[in-house]
Order: sequence, then C-alpha cells, then structure tokens
Amino acid sequence: MTRFADPQRIRSLIEGLDAFTATPGRGTTRLTYSPQFRAASDYLRAQMESAGLSVREDAIGNLVGRLEGRDPGLAPLLIGSHFDSVPNGGKFDGPAGVAAGIETAFLFRDHGLTPERPIEIIAMIEEEGTRFGGGLVASRILTGELDTASLGSLPDDDGITMAQAMAAYGLDPAQAGRAVRQPGSVHAFLELHIEQGPVLEAQGEDVGIVERIVGMAQLKVTFRGQAGHAGTTPMTARCDALVGAVAALSRLPGLAYAMGRDAVLTVGKLEVRPGGANVIPDRVTFTIDIRAPAEEVVRELIGQCRAVIGQAGGNGLTAEVEEQMFVAPTPLSPELHDRLLRNAGQLGLKSRTMVSGAGHDAMILAGFAPTGLVFVPSHKGISHAPEEWTDYGQLARGIDVIFTSACELTLPAGQAPASPRPAS
Repeated sequence: MTRFADPQRIRSLIEGLDAFTATPGRGTTRLTYSPQFRAASDYLRAQMESAGLSVREDAIGNLVGRLEGRDPGLAPLLIGSHFDSVPNGGKFDGPAGVAAGIETAFLFRDHGLTPERPIEIIAMIEEEGTRFGGGLVASRILTGELDTASLGSLPDDDGITMAQAMAAYGLDPAQAGRAVRQPGSVHAFLELHIEQGPVLEAQGEDVGIVERIVGMAQLKVTFRGQAGHAGTTPMTARCDALVGAVAALSRLPGLAYAMGRDAVLTVGKLEVRPGGANVIPDRVTFTIDIRAPAEEVVRELIGQCRAVIGQAGGNGLTAEVEEQMFVAPTPLSPELHDRLLRNAGQLGLKSRTMVSGAGHDAMILAGFAPTGLVFVPSHKGISHAPEEWTDYGQLARGIDVIFTSACELTLPAGQAPASPRPAS
C-alpha cells in the first residue's frame, strides 16, 4: 500500500549500484576500498546530489549527504546503512537501507519540506567485515568503540592493513579519528534492512519493527604447525596444522546444538597455508561466528570454543584465538519502536515486532543515540547469496515508514505531508 516512496526510483538506484561488483553474474562482491567500492561511492554521491543533498566523504570513507535544517546547530537525524558486501552476496543487503535514506531525501525535496533539524543520509563502510574482519567497523569508529590507532593492525587476506588500504583509496589513516562523532551529536538513527529471514513473507506482513538485536561474537582461530614434504615426512613425524584444525572444527557446531537457547555457531571462512597439494599445512586460520539472544549464552559458547581449540592443539601444534568482535544483545529505542509501529499502522501496513538474528550498524549506534530498525520481507528468507530478493513495492512500503517517522522527528507538529497518490 505504497503512499509516498517511488518503487521505480528505488529500483533504479539499487540496480544501478549493483553494477559495481567484482563478480558480474555471480552476485554482488564489493569489498571496502576496492575499485568497485570507489565506483559505488561515486555513484551514490551523484544520487545524493540529485536528491538535493550536500555530500562529503568522511575520514574513513563513509559517504554523508546532508539536508540542511532551519537550525543547522541542532543534532541531525541520521538515516542509512552500509554499501559493502559479502562475497557473491545479494544486491539488497545494506543498499536497501542506503536507498531508504536517499529516497527519504527525494521525498523531502518532492514535497518542498525543510526540516527544523538537519537530516544526514549515510552510506557506511565495512559493516560485513568481509575484508578486514570483525564487522560493523564504520559504526564502531563513529561511536568511538573502535580505536582508529588499531587500523594498522587489521589485515585483509593479502596482508594489506586497513590503514594501507585507506591510503591507497585516497584517505589519510592518520586523520581517521576525525570520523568519530561526539556524544549528543546524533539526534536519532533510523535504518531499514531486508529481514534476511522468512517470517514476514510467510505471514504476509509488510514490515517488521525490531525491538532488539541478538548478541554476537566473531573469533579468528589460527593453528600453527610445521610445513614438510607430503611424500617424505612419516606420519609419526608430522605437525600438521590442518589435522589440529579439523579436530576442532568437527566439534564446534555441536556446541551450539547442545547449548540450545536459540544459539547459532558458524564457521564461515577457512584458509590453509601454504596451500600446496604436496605440502603439509603449517598454518590454518578460520572464523567462528556466534549469536544468541542472551549475553551469557554467547560468552559461554566463546569459552567452550576456546576449550575445544585448546584440546585440539598439542603435539607440537599451537592454537591462538583472537576475539575480533563482541557485541552484547542490544535493545533498540522503545520510543522509536512505538513510533515506527504506529506509523506503519497509520499507513495501513501489516506489521509485527521482531528480534533481529543478524547484526546491523543499528546495534552499535543504539548505545550512542535513540535507534530504530525497520525490516522488509526477504523472498524465501534468502540472503548473503545472489538469489537475495525483495520486491521493490515492499521496499517502498518500508521506506514510507522511515519517511513518515523522519517527518515527525524533524518537522513541526502538523506539517507532515498528506499522501500524494492513492494507496495501491
């Protein structure tokens, strides 16, 4: 029942952005600071400028479009999401939220609205953690949770640190601290995201209003052994890093099964070095992603993982566990939740309150400013895959909720626009 947002304009933006991928025809692969990422940033800048925004790139590469308010000194309302991707992912995860922000700016322009406080539309870097690990990097830097002095110790798979990649991208890593925002500098944050699950579609509902986000942790595990010739080293004389890693890997999923309590555990990245068919592996690294609604469950699973990995070491092998990220379960703003839910109802949309099993920038910003998160349906619940799909009409309905809420948060009472066209 779209009333405000333009599905065709949204479709044009998202499909235009999806052209900037390292894997054409095989999903979206857009790693932070890559050539595709630069081209995507330039494309988004042009879209923001078309919507009447003044645009800047901040010190770490986030793109920020500003709609000035009548009182520029007021803290801005922040709307947006990320535009990096997982390898061979989908076109909606992240970009849907960026499109929501830009479409909101278009709607303010279309209706001739000038907000009392500024509105900033933000397209953020490295939410997925695909290149430098950990994830939620932009929001953790913006809120001061991630020390920018550590960027020189965050390497990608090729050993290029985030600081080095920033420099190659045209940024000065020594100035990264300028991206940190001060407490009180953001009035509120609104994010729209695809559900990445099947609930809304299965129930025939238009939007989900998230009340909290599960806790999550990401670990990086490294087993080290001794390389040797595959043909001349006796089995009894080997110190095979892969043997130790497999001993741990075979037990890790069972930890979450045994734990229950809606805990999930995923090993999503595995690297064997030196990688020769006739060379005994001397180093194996892999990641562990842990999520659960209760913080104590996440922490207990981290402890169990460490114990399993320790038991798989020995016999000349060493095993290291690095905790790359830990975020406690995060409640979002009750006031914004109620506002978003009410506006969905006033728009005639079917909605429900939800808990997010995926991490989002909203979970970091929630500790910094009042935060609201809107979900729109994902076809068959598929995400992080080329088959990821959300109907553009459904996406527009979610943006309507963002837009009407943004009007309430930035306009004097009674100045929100009426519906410009009949519901459909």
